[in-house]
Amino acid sequence: MILEKGDIIVGPRWPEPVKINSIDYNDNQIYLTGSTLRSFSSIEVVLFPSDLEGIEILGKEFTFSAESWKVFFSLEVLRYRYASLYDPLLAMNISKVNPLPHQIEAVYGVILKLPRIRFLIADDPGAGKTIMAGLIIKELKLRNLIKSVLIVAPSYLKEQWRIELRDKFEENFTIVDRNTTKNNIGGNVWSLSNQIITSIDFAKQQDILPSLESSSFDLIIVDEAHKMSATKYKDLKRTQRYRLGETLSKISDHLLFLTATPHKGDDENFRLFLNLLIPNFFENISIMREAVKNNENLLFIRRMKEDMRDFDKTPLFLPRHVNTIALEHSTRSPDEIFLYNELSCYIQDQYQRSLETNQKRNVSFALVIFQRRLASSVFALLKSLERRQTRLINEMNGKNVPNINKNCYSIDVEDYEDLDDLSEEDRWNIENSEEITIISRNKNEILGELKKVEELLSSCNDILKNEKELKIIQLRETLLKLNEDHPNEKILIFTEFKDTLLYLKNKIEKWGYSVTTIYGGMDLEERRNHQTEFEKDTQILVATEAAGEGINLQFCNLMINYDIPWNPNRLEQRMGRIHRYGQKKEVFVFNLVARDTQEGRVLLTLFKKLDIIKDKLGDKVFDSIGTIINDLDLSQLLTEAAAGARGIDEILEMLEMPDNDEQYLAKIRENLGESLATRFIDYTSLKDMRDKAKEQRLIPEYTEKFFIRAFEKAGGKIKRKENGIISIESIPFDIRKIADEDIIKSRYGSVNSKYSKLTFDKEISNKKINVEFISFGHPLFESVLRWIELNFTDEALEGAVFSDPDGLLNGYLFFYEGIITDGKGDVAGKRLFAMYSDGKITKSISPSILWDLSESAKSSELPFSIEETKKIVDKKVIDLLEDYRKDIQKERKRQCDIKRKYAIKSCEERISQLDYEIIQYLTRKENGENVDLPLRNSTRWKDNHIASLNKIKREIIQEETLTISIPRFVGIIRVVPSENKQMYRDEEIEKIGMAIAIEHEKKSGRNPKDVSSENLGFDIKSEDQNGDIRYIEVKARAKIGPVILTQNEWIKAERFKNEYYLYIVMNASSGPELTIIKNPTENINVQAQVVRYIIPYFEIVNKGEKGG
Repeated sequence: MILEKGDIIVGPRWPEPVKINSIDYNDNQIYLTGSTLRSFSSIEVVLFPSDLEGIEILGKEFTFSAESWKVFFSLEVLRYRYASLYDPLLAMNISKVNPLPHQIEAVYGVILKLPRIRFLIADDPGAGKTIMAGLIIKELKLRNLIKSVLIVAPSYLKEQWRIELRDKFEENFTIVDRNTTKNNIGGNVWSLSNQIITSIDFAKQQDILPSLESSSFDLIIVDEAHKMSATKYKDLKRTQRYRLGETLSKISDHLLFLTATPHKGDDENFRLFLNLLIPNFFENISIMREAVKNNENLLFIRRMKEDMRDFDKTPLFLPRHVNTIALEHSTRSPDEIFLYNELSCYIQDQYQRSLETNQKRNVSFALVIFQRRLASSVFALLKSLERRQTRLINEMNGKNVPNINKNCYSIDVEDYEDLDDLSEEDRWNIENSEEITIISRNKNEILGELKKVEELLSSCNDILKNEKELKIIQLRETLLKLNEDHPNEKILIFTEFKDTLLYLKNKIEKWGYSVTTIYGGMDLEERRNHQTEFEKDTQILVATEAAGEGINLQFCNLMINYDIPWNPNRLEQRMGRIHRYGQKKEVFVFNLVARDTQEGRVLLTLFKKLDIIKDKLGDKVFDSIGTIINDLDLSQLLTEAAAGARGIDEILEMLEMPDNDEQYLAKIRENLGESLATRFIDYTSLKDMRDKAKEQRLIPEYTEKFFIRAFEKAGGKIKRKENGIISIESIPFDIRKIADEDIIKSRYGSVNSKYSKLTFDKEISNKKINVEFISFGHPLFESVLRWIELNFTDEALEGAVFSDPDGLLNGYLFFYEGIITDGKGDVAGKRLFAMYSDGKITKSISPSILWDLSESAKSSELPFSIEETKKIVDKKVIDLLEDYRKDIQKERKRQCDIKRKYAIKSCEERISQLDYEIIQYLTRKENGENVDLPLRNSTRWKDNHIASLNKIKREIIQEETLTISIPRFVGIIRVVPSENKQMYRDEEIEKIGMAIAIEHEKKSGRNPKDVSSENLGFDIKSEDQNGDIRYIEVKARAKIGPVILTQNEWIKAERFKNEYYLYIVMNASSGPELTIIKNPTENINVQAQVVRYIIPYFEIVNKGEKGG
């Protein structure tokens, strides 16, 4: 036996077929290198002549003796591995989401076209960035481009991410946190799973970061990525979070950032932030703006809320009305003013004591909790004071009081602003712990403080007992007014504290309203049960911020902020719970604010300012409160006001609108990132992309028919239930064995022992409870594909015989896999080719042709050499691959030209600036100045930029250099005409029918396009002036009689329903008569045969309409 390069061999030495890449004979030694066909593992072996026994060459001689069904499965699985070629929106179509135009544009029109994803999605709040991230994860996995994924998010969003990815994309993630490290002592927690979610503030910690640095991930996604800022308190420095960002950048191939507040008015901070994606790509903000203006930005995309539309170009967001109700305590509730003043004195006294210690930040934080709780409710303050009273008594008695903070986080005093990134329950635990911080240094001081606390408690109890609290009175009045204006409408009431929540629930129920609650500490199932209760049974939901985690509240459009969070981001998030896509009504928000308290005056000034800005910029200001007041730290100002650390008049002046409001508004627009936004969305291109996906996708019709047939061949039994739903009582042994392999479990999850309700149609799954959607990425579906790959791949190389019922094909179908690689060795593109040859013509044909062929056992020799024909086909495939390479090259060149224009330009300009600085420093040094440190820094920065420049240039060349790999031959079939000549098609008659159909469309004012050569399941795609499409299949008969549809045609008719038309031309050879049948699968009866559907002539006459 002589082995040659390119041969595909099988034998006992390898678990699967091997393609020989090189072979060298040296006396009695044979040096062979190659790769396995299924797992693509490298093979490098030395063989001896005796080792050749048992080795067989596949595809050298085609016997066509394989069973046709095995070859069909083998080649169809290969087509499924290229599913994204046929469905450009594959991830969308197999996920439980219906993306909007701006989401499709970002994912499919921009991000997935990048050879390496290093990108920022910076759309306005409510744009659905989680959905875009989920689509990217799913699409990259389906294309076999990634295996490991890490998602880094604020702590309070971890569970929400896990739930959304599971429920919408059937992607299972493991949460890694402090508890995980405790349960895996000595192990690397980042290797526990291929798909991990963690928090920013867990990952950044000094004892965690080293293990993360030693890991690697194919894709890392960072939510609220702006938190990895290099600036803190306006001093430029690398924070812990920024160092985390640097680590994530180093350990990831693909890196995706998500944030709605990317810029915030700080150009240098934003530039450093983008450096985490690609260092020095935009060296200054002017170059960045030029790229945005020219639509040549490869690093980020930003769309404004007002520009977002659905496919009908209807705005996604309805108007929002925010009203502030100012409470006059001095005239209506003097007892509360007294309590407030006494509490303020207590806080300021304790604050002044803290200045004598090193506990200023700790104490100010602890004491301001009391002020915030009083601003929430007297009852909440009462509970805090009771806890402090207990602590003081214990301290007096010398009792050792354990820290009640059970949270796993260690919060440093420099990181109190990070509390808002924790879960609500964790934040409450820390606040409850901090509010009992003791600064009194001896028993006399403790006794004095205890007396003051008892006096405050007495005032609280008096107000509550006599029901004098003004805010609760105002709430009752507001509810009555809302019920008058919006009878029986749902009302959402937000508060910061659980104590206030329980107090409100008790009061509101006494007023006769039905109430439910959602708060931190509830698990997801409990929160969703309460959501359902609110939606169906109760009128009012009293909730803390936890109401936004993993549940949907768009059915409610009335909201009351019973208290105002001091962090503006949380106020934005509250309103975002109901003012988001899917809201069907205008939203009304009511803020209850005390007019005569220090913090109340600050908040009223802020809301007044927002109202003025809203008149100029629209209600999007309420989505970006923190960005609008970016130069001010609202939480810090309120803290200083409460502690008396800064004068109230000074604080109010800082919040006032400046005299030059146009200049100020321009700055706000800049802070909002308007100059960085893409204002144009190409709805025409997106519609074309969506139409193409609908026309060519494999789901659900192909996948359903394929899976059922394959599963039953594997020995499985399927029970068909109601329309579109099946059940599986048990999994065949061979499939279960494959499902237990790590290649399935680690990527797709576990296979159940049985499935009571499965569907291949995601719309059925969305509408019916407990019906599981099965498609690409489902562990059972993937296990069946794997079973076929392991058992039948060799069969396609041996070949089988099929027959063509149309009688048009009499030759061979060759199947090839073609790959294009770039200079990095990465796959730039892959294609599956089916080539038909009958010895006279050689042409490309859709691989879906297999569905229209029937199995056959009979064959006949053809009067031409198959080996010589294969050589001709090989050359044709390479020509097609070259055309494909040129298509990829066009987009690659566009991207590389942009990198040359901006990234290289940025680096070169910065290097020139540094050269100038170095020359200046050298001159000053010669004059005797000590400039060694800045000189070293400038020299180091220059060296870094030169390294970045060289790296970018090298990567540009590599990305632009595309190479065609030798096409891999994967299978062959012999196609013979069917013996049943009654089904034969007459191509000349069909041409007459096509001409008549196209002429009819033109006369009807539509624009028809002939796509009959593409084997799409329809012959004509005809579009009217409104963009509506008719998918037309043309059938013609020389005289009269039945017509026949192929499987592909029938599948497309099932999919398109009322958009699918049969144009039937009878008597085509004499006096053509056109009959039109709309939605044939639902409107006519057919006779189903093997791979064909026969429409009787009387059905055509009775159900069709005459064409003009």
